[in-house]
Amino acid sequence: MITDESQLEEFIEQAKNLSPFELKDALIRMAKATEKLGVYTFLNAGRGNPNWTASTPREAFFTLGQFAVEETKRVMKEGALAGIPHKKGIAERFRQYAKENSKFPGMELLRDIVEYGIREHHFVPDDWVYEMVDGIIGDHYPIPGRMLLHTEKIVYSYLMKEMSGRLPDKKEYDLFAVEGGTAAMCYIFDTLIANHLLRKRDHIALMVPIFTPYLEIPELSRYHFQVTFIHASCVNSEGRHTWQYPKEELDKIKDTDIKALFVVNPSNPPSVAIDASVISYIKEIIQDKNPELMIITDDVYGTFADDFQSLMTELPAHTIGVYSFSKYFGVTGWRLGVIAVHHENIFQHMLGKLATVDREEVISRYQSIVDDPRQLKFIDRIVADSRQVALNHTAGLSTPQQIQMMIFSAFALLDENNSYKEQTKEICKRRLKLLYNKLDLPLYVQDHSTAYYRQIDLLVWARVAYGQEFAEYVMTHYKPWDMLYRLAKEYAIVLLNGNGFKGPDWSIRISLANLPDEAYEKIGAAINEIFSGYVESWKNR
Repeated sequence: MITDESQLEEFIEQAKNLSPFELKDALIRMAKATEKLGVYTFLNAGRGNPNWTASTPREAFFTLGQFAVEETKRVMKEGALAGIPHKKGIAERFRQYAKENSKFPGMELLRDIVEYGIREHHFVPDDWVYEMVDGIIGDHYPIPGRMLLHTEKIVYSYLMKEMSGRLPDKKEYDLFAVEGGTAAMCYIFDTLIANHLLRKRDHIALMVPIFTPYLEIPELSRYHFQVTFIHASCVNSEGRHTWQYPKEELDKIKDTDIKALFVVNPSNPPSVAIDASVISYIKEIIQDKNPELMIITDDVYGTFADDFQSLMTELPAHTIGVYSFSKYFGVTGWRLGVIAVHHENIFQHMLGKLATVDREEVISRYQSIVDDPRQLKFIDRIVADSRQVALNHTAGLSTPQQIQMMIFSAFALLDENNSYKEQTKEICKRRLKLLYNKLDLPLYVQDHSTAYYRQIDLLVWARVAYGQEFAEYVMTHYKPWDMLYRLAKEYAIVLLNGNGFKGPDWSIRISLANLPDEAYEKIGAAINEIFSGYVESWKNR
């Protein structure tokens, strides 16, 4: 038990002012100090970095690299100095190389990717293989700056399959390859402001709980947005959260003063995808009440949800889609993400409605890179703004990163039985069950849950297990951060506070992705011991 209440009070004061990810550092220091006592092992379930990686597409990437280096040596070889790849005949040279080195790790996938591009997308073989080879060598600036041509088509097919459950008949979106989802967020915010589609102190809405940067960015002096929160406040018959959005919350976006809606879907931390009925109601609101609403959806966890439907594909004209490869393939260090904008979109429409003075300023902004800035696509404005316009000629994600992104996408497209997908989903679901095996709270699996995280509301637990009287006792005698503090101080376990994501005050977030299976039983047991202490104190009052 805690012996120094002053430390707890100091921690609570600190917790009030810090985002969950900053607070995490304080918890880590505390937990590591506890670990040194030799009783408990440090367990950090506060971050979402998965502890798995996709090996086969990485093997294909590195084997492609070997072939690519051979191609450079074929052109010139003077010690460590080599040439640059030549296009003519490169597809046939690859076929011969693959035949002679069929046992190389990842070669089967690599050969299948080449054939897939030729068969399904009708790529010219030399053009296709050359883009892969030249891209992985990284000897040229990305051309086009938005995304390599063949790579974009493969990634587009993957994205549409994962975001809508079906392969596209034709290409209806433009993609911009970026340095992960976080870079995408920054670029989008900047371009919306630069093009006067959002202005300082404008009114936006956030569907909460939500990833904390979406809470923090609007408060920056550059933006100072007015924010309306759309709360996922639906509960089931037991009073447990479903993490869906009731109509009375969604009705807030009927206000035409609200210019933009920001969404993480599936949510973070609840890790639950938006229900089809909610999406349908949002469609109604946009059609009838707020037809110029702009939506930005971050769908990084969509690949873990069953039958996922993105707002990007359900409301294509109104929505900028953001997707990161980081969690699904275990590539947070690669920084791989894309921004997707439909060919027919509200953003382009809104540019045409700018006041004369704003239109002239925007035209002037892009005058140095195109003859007629009025015709510049919205997504190409994001590309230019990502390099402060003046450096537009050097825009684009590094070509080796783009090739790795393409290989991941093709790997998933060729996995017709979704074997890899089912493996990753099963990891999270298995760990969720292990966590609840040690809790005196029945496991409740919400519809559309990915189980990537679990957000547990301690007050809901208190009401479900012991009634309202006990819940009120907890609120009176403890603080929302008490559980986090005790887990770190007494058990060397780090979790995050749900209220830092604009979730319920008494909720805690557990990442089910980043620790070995056995850790989750230990975490469940520790949470249960602390909660049982609350119960014992209540009974003995």
